[in-house]
Amino acid sequence: MKNAILVSLFLTVLISCKERNNEARKPIKQESSVESQNDMKKNLNKYVTFKLTAVVNVLSENEKKMLPILIEAANKMNELFWYEAYGNKEELMAKISDEETKQFVEINYGPWDRLNNNTPFVEGIGDKPKGANYYPSNITKDEFEGFESSEKASLYTFIRRNDDGSLKTIPYHVQFSKQVKQVSNLLLEAANLAEDEGLKNYLQLRAAAFLNDQYQASDFAWMDMKTNTLDIVIGPIETYEDQLYGNKASHEAYVLIKDQVWSQKLAHFASFLPELQEGLPVDAAYKTEVPGTDSDLNAYDVVYYAGDCNAGSKTIAINLPNDEEVQLQKGTRRLQLKNAMKAKFDKIMLPISDILIDSTQRKFVKFDAFFANTMFHEVAHGLGIKNTINNNGTVRNSLKELASALEEGKADILGLYMVQQLHKKGEIDGDMRDYMTTFMAGIFRSVRFGASSAHGKANMIRFNFFKEKGAFTKNDDGTYKVNYDKMESAMKDLSNIILTLQGNGDYNGVAKLVEEKGVITTNLQADLDKLSKANIPVDVIFEQGIGVLGL
Repeated sequence: MKNAILVSLFLTVLISCKERNNEARKPIKQESSVESQNDMKKNLNKYVTFKLTAVVNVLSENEKKMLPILIEAANKMNELFWYEAYGNKEELMAKISDEETKQFVEINYGPWDRLNNNTPFVEGIGDKPKGANYYPSNITKDEFEGFESSEKASLYTFIRRNDDGSLKTIPYHVQFSKQVKQVSNLLLEAANLAEDEGLKNYLQLRAAAFLNDQYQASDFAWMDMKTNTLDIVIGPIETYEDQLYGNKASHEAYVLIKDQVWSQKLAHFASFLPELQEGLPVDAAYKTEVPGTDSDLNAYDVVYYAGDCNAGSKTIAINLPNDEEVQLQKGTRRLQLKNAMKAKFDKIMLPISDILIDSTQRKFVKFDAFFANTMFHEVAHGLGIKNTINNNGTVRNSLKELASALEEGKADILGLYMVQQLHKKGEIDGDMRDYMTTFMAGIFRSVRFGASSAHGKANMIRFNFFKEKGAFTKNDDGTYKVNYDKMESAMKDLSNIILTLQGNGDYNGVAKLVEEKGVITTNLQADLDKLSKANIPVDVIFEQGIGVLGL
């Protein structure tokens, strides 16, 4: 697939990627001042509504019957994630009288603003616990380290207290016994209708996994699916919500319709992974692992978000499974959510560029570049190193709660590196200035999510590192101009730093990097405030479901 195919592909895209103590039920009195009401309106204005539609006539009759069942199963993830992120949703809502505040609580799955460093916005609510509702709110790290349990660091256990105050673990399938049985039954009901054998097998194994928290077999089955048009990503998956240790997985779901033609065009890139791994700008010891060549690049329209992926900022691309064993044996699947991606580019990226990007460089901010940068971010998760080179175990376990931020930073910077390398080979068309300028504009879009999340920290590390290396300069009119040569060298330098930290399992080194560069400076915040004053939304909220799809 050479330049002509990529041009066609991109044109196609352009036309078409937590324990809280429950408080008493005494209603919280919401401030009724004009200033308070305006603040909540500003909060809600951070989001722009987008209708999640898709072409459903590509589905068979059985697949059309499966779609409502899968959406019902996905919707169950909302309840589970609410408990993980906060606790008792009903008790919280009963305390709030203001309807706009309730609406904002729903968007955030709790009383903390996810796009503003988890700042509480409901009167009487304190700071969000680092461990969300996965741990007792008063747990200390020393106490957790001293807790003798083989299950304490499991992705799928809550940490709770016995009557005597000592710690215990509760498996997800026990805590959520009623809900997971319902989800399992729905997945089996959908499996009975599935005509694609790979999808049928995955749904059956995923149904079983909900009942015992043993997800690896279904992850392998998901990787083996090749010909299905309908898909669902569902279960406890990402660990971003656990900012205490980064151990606990959160429930979420995406219901997806695959674009078969477009996905076939994307599949070509998977074959380059071993070659790109060998060329990484880091010492040989940090790139000895061989990425799986069975990885997929696929394009989808997403028709339903639920749980973790629907909280605050919305995901526009997926790279899964996270299981290191599955990744090393099978690679990963990279799912580009093109309808959600296009919405963010049109409604957010372009308006940001008009305000913060140098007027002579705005012409280089293009959707095909945004798509490519996002796609190769997901591909880049498969590059680098999963296990430390000094027998400290996996990178994820060694770096604990900092692992996610560094991994997202790695994917961002190596994604741009991959674009550059494939562009040199003639596999990607266009001007490299498109990709680099769009990358810069993308930092401003993403950093508005705040520095509290893994993605936010990764964006700030990159922004501040690029600034230090002169990869961009700021004009007198407040716009930013990319220095392309310096950005290229900064990209290689940061890639080397991140890959080395990961390979060494250097927790202290990562902590220092995050402390020094994972912050939003006063000057940058002033620039971001310009975007808010211009009423440019930060992210999207979805109108979604069977009614929106016309079924």
